[in-house]
Formats: sequence, structure tokens, C-alpha cells
Amino acid sequence: MGRSWATLGVDLHLEPTGGGLRRGLTDALREAVRTGRLAPGTRLPSSRTLAADLGIARNTVADAYAGLVAEGWLTARQGSGTRVAERVVDPPAGASVRRPRVQTRPAHDLRPGTPDLASFPRAEWLRAARRAVTAAPNDALGYGDPRGRTELRTALAGYLARARGVRADPESLLACGGVAHGLVLLAAVLRARGVHTVAVESYGLHVHRDLLTKAGLRTVALPVDDRGAAPGALADAGAVLLTPAHQFPMGVPLHPDRRAAVVDWARRTGALVLEDDYDGEFRYDRQPVGALQGLDPDRVVYLGTASKSLAPALRLGWLVLPPSLAEDVMDGIGGRTPGVLDQLTLAEFIDSGDYDRHVRSARLRYRRRRDALVAALAERAPRVRVTGIAAGLHAVLRLPPGTEQQAVRAAAWHGLAVHGLSMFRHPHAAGPPQDALVVGYGTPADHAWAGALDALCRALP
Repeated sequence: MGRSWATLGVDLHLEPTGGGLRRGLTDALREAVRTGRLAPGTRLPSSRTLAADLGIARNTVADAYAGLVAEGWLTARQGSGTRVAERVVDPPAGASVRRPRVQTRPAHDLRPGTPDLASFPRAEWLRAARRAVTAAPNDALGYGDPRGRTELRTALAGYLARARGVRADPESLLACGGVAHGLVLLAAVLRARGVHTVAVESYGLHVHRDLLTKAGLRTVALPVDDRGAAPGALADAGAVLLTPAHQFPMGVPLHPDRRAAVVDWARRTGALVLEDDYDGEFRYDRQPVGALQGLDPDRVVYLGTASKSLAPALRLGWLVLPPSLAEDVMDGIGGRTPGVLDQLTLAEFIDSGDYDRHVRSARLRYRRRRDALVAALAERAPRVRVTGIAAGLHAVLRLPPGTEQQAVRAAAWHGLAVHGLSMFRHPHAAGPPQDALVVGYGTPADHAWAGALDALCRALP
């Protein structure tokens, strides 16, 4: 019996052309290296393996390798095999040559939206992953339920009920790739049901507004003040997107009267409330604000994510859906649920208590940073008023009128990445713009926080 293709080593696709096997092989290898298809450092198959793959003599391959080593295209070392040498790659014919842009990385990143990635619980996550994979049944590695693994949906339903006041059972819960993915699914269903307009907060993430617009939905802006979004402009909307626990970016909770008014509007009109609970676990000076979904699970869709509590790279989020919406949303998921192994790991992470322990530890860390921020600004930038600090991972620094862009430029000069409040303003928001910086104090690692805070104070007017 001939040698099985299944037992061969490193795969390498080559099509030798031209006169003679050795010359054709040499030319094909040289061209693959020259154009960059074989990147510097790529390990090539052994001469025996490549000869078997191509059905030619081993000496022919060995001679081709030796010739290219002599020319400097390849390198060969005892114990390391044959590899592509480090050299400049020629662009394909007709391709324009561009010099790579040099990206100047800021010394400190205070843009909101990212937690302290250095504090990700790597050891605990790995232990949870090992336990989860060991215990997982074989069918967990199949295509499975489009809603996500039952282990994760069960763990999330219990956690959200306990920690956020969400009324959910595993059957109404859908695992997705994050809040943005959840909004894409919801926007498609809303459009299919004849909704044309979605109300959004006048200050919020333009990414979310853009997702709604791309789905064919128009957005109208609700004014935001110190009591959260004002629901007065909801009349013509078929849905509203809110951040009621901690308005982004203003940082205020939605007042109880307005929470009740929004739910009452949804009941009267048959509209839906889309609740983005992006950082509900983090609060410092007040009791936690429960999820709006708890007031009416039939009219409120709850969107949650692990991006702030753990890390954005996990791409793990969830929707708690009203029964009337569940089937349509699940039909649109199209097998794009997060990876099963990550789902199983998060389920184990929650069930073991590691998730609660991590959140409590992070809450203490972020509160210390927030306190240091407030104290430093009171001492070194007394003209700046800090708001939105009772919860979350960012603060709003109110500036003297007309100084926002000056402060953003000064921050960049000091090696600091920070966003102005105007970046989050809806294009059709009513009223004059407000000058402020939105400062994320979650992003820097602990050892870098003092330096970031010093740079910020030096940049402020």
C-alpha cells in the first residue's frame, strides 16, 4: 500500500512550471518568496515530505532547496529545518507601492469603553476553561442550539436575576457576539415589522446609531439632562435605545419617573425598549439601579455584555428577549453565536463564583482610580467640574465654554488619548453643544494610572 497523504507533514502548495523538474520547482519557490506568499520565517516541508507531495525524487527537492539557500532566498539550520529568509518582498506587478504609515501610539489611553485588560483573570479563566471542556458532553462540539449553549443561558439567567433584577429564563436568552451584534439582529427584525424610526439618546455611541441607520431605520434624538433621557419625543418612534442604569456618556441614571414613563409609552403603543446595560455591575456611591427590563419583560429587550466586566476580545454578549420577539430574532442569528468553548468557560466562571469575585475586585480598583481622579482635579484643575462618577468606568469633565477642542489637542501633545463630549453628540441633537472631556479611567493598568492622571491634569485649562 502506498504512503497515505494523511500522514504527511507541513502542507505547501506549489505548481512547478517551465523546463525540468528542478528548475520548475526552484522558480516556483523563488516566486512564492519574492511576492510574499511565503512570509519570512515560514518553515518549509522537509525534502522527503515535499518530494512525496509532488511525486518527484527527493534529490530534486534537496537540490532546489540548496540552490535557493545559496542565493539567499532560504536558510537551513541543523534542527531548525529549511525556512524562508528575511528579505524585502517585491509587490505584485501593477500594484501601487505605499509606505506604511507610522502609527504614533499615545503614552496613556483614557478613551472610554475599555476595562483594565491587564487585570483580566487569566489564571482563573484558564482553570474554568479546563473544567468546562473536561465536563462538556461530546455533542457540545457540534452545531448546537442557535440560542447558545444551555449551560451559559442557564448561568446567565440566574446571575442576571440575582445581580441586575432581570426577569429571564434560559429559553428567552440568546448568546450573541456583543451589544453591537445584538443591535444588528434587533434592527433587522424591527425593520421587517414595519418600524421606521428608533429614538436614541442625544449623546451616545455613534457606532450604535450607524448600525440602526444601515438597517434602514431613522434615529431621532432624545434630550439628556441630569435625570437622563427625556421621553417627550418618543411619539413617532417604534422603539427606543437607552442606557438607563448609567447613561453613556453623561453617566447619570434614568430617573424613576422617566423609567415609568418609557415603559408606559411602550405598553400604550406596542413599541419596544432596547436596554443597553453595558456596565451595570460597576457602582460606587449609590445603590445599584436595577434593569429596566424588570418593569416589563414583554416590552423591554435587555442587552448585556462581558466587554466591560472581562474583556472586549471575548466577543460575548446576550439578549433577554420578550416571547413575542424571540423566534424572529433567533431566526436571524444564522449560526453566528460566540464560540462554544468560550460560552462553556463563561458559564463555569459564573457558576464557580469567580465572576462575582472578579467583579468585586475590579469595582474596588476602579473606585480607587476614580477617587484619585477627583482628588487630583480638585487640587490641580479647580475650574473643571467632574460629573457622572457614581458608577461605571468613565467620568465627564466639564470645561469652560469653548475650550473642549483646545483640551483635546493639549492632551494629545502630552501623549494622552482622550475623547471630547462632542464626539458622542447626535447630529440632530437640540440645544447648544456642551464642552467636556469623557475620561475612561478603566483602561490604564494600575502601574500607569499615576502617569496618566498627571498628563491629564497638565493638559486641562
